[in-house]
Amino acid sequence: MPLPPLITGQVAAITGGLTGIGRGIAVLFLSHGASVAINYLPSHNADEDKLLSSLRTEAFDAIKSRNPSATLQNLEDVPLLTVPGDVSQPEAGQELVAQTVARFGRLDTFVSNAGICKFEEFLEISPTSYQRHIDTNLSGAFYAVQAAAQQMTKQEPQGGSIIGISSISALVGGAQQCHYTPTKAGILSLMQSTATALGKYNIRCNALLPGTIRTQLNDEDLRDDSDKKTYMEGRIPLGRLGRPDDLAGPALFLAAGELSSYVTGAAILVDGGAFVNFQ
Repeated sequence: MPLPPLITGQVAAITGGLTGIGRGIAVLFLSHGASVAINYLPSHNADEDKLLSSLRTEAFDAIKSRNPSATLQNLEDVPLLTVPGDVSQPEAGQELVAQTVARFGRLDTFVSNAGICKFEEFLEISPTSYQRHIDTNLSGAFYAVQAAAQQMTKQEPQGGSIIGISSISALVGGAQQCHYTPTKAGILSLMQSTATALGKYNIRCNALLPGTIRTQLNDEDLRDDSDKKTYMEGRIPLGRLGRPDDLAGPALFLAAGELSSYVTGAAILVDGGAFVNFQ
């Protein structure tokens, strides 16, 4: 039997919510009774229209599965707002928050998830590639988190939960990720510092550090016949690579204030579909 809805009436916004981890979090939040706004990079995915449509369908089915008595009649009843924007630009986070509040009235949980990762040898990383990772992954997170915090400080009741999607790479590094891992370490540090800065406003800030999660970012690198996929699966206790929805549960925990009201500034490691530990 599925859990009953845990965040009914909450409002959440998620950057990079059309695919991968962000999408998994969006669907779970919707199934648990939240209204959700997602940001996505327009024209980034060849099948963008299909992804947008299928997200609403997936959410509708998830809501009905968890709560058969839900009053949804059709796909348009799903409380989902989609907002295009490039998070590397400061105005994208502001626009996501503004549209979220205009549509749903407030902001309870903000997930900074949008990011890129192009595997490259360190000696071959160009300044352009390096800067693009910094702009999207780290600067984008800063701008978006700041926009969310500005809203959470002025709304009534004041406060909320901010979740930064970092990576285990923030702690252990990666040979072909020398432009990526510093940005994920930066997100971990950003969440620790904002937890300190924003606690007085009743805003909790935490980071999720996933291990290897199979998403569109690493599909080619971890294709089914690759030696790397076999090696990675051999290191994981559950014997499989993580899936986007493996991160959705920990995010839900941090969004549900009754469950996590004393958790802030924490790094939650998630690998192979299971919580590993708090730090």
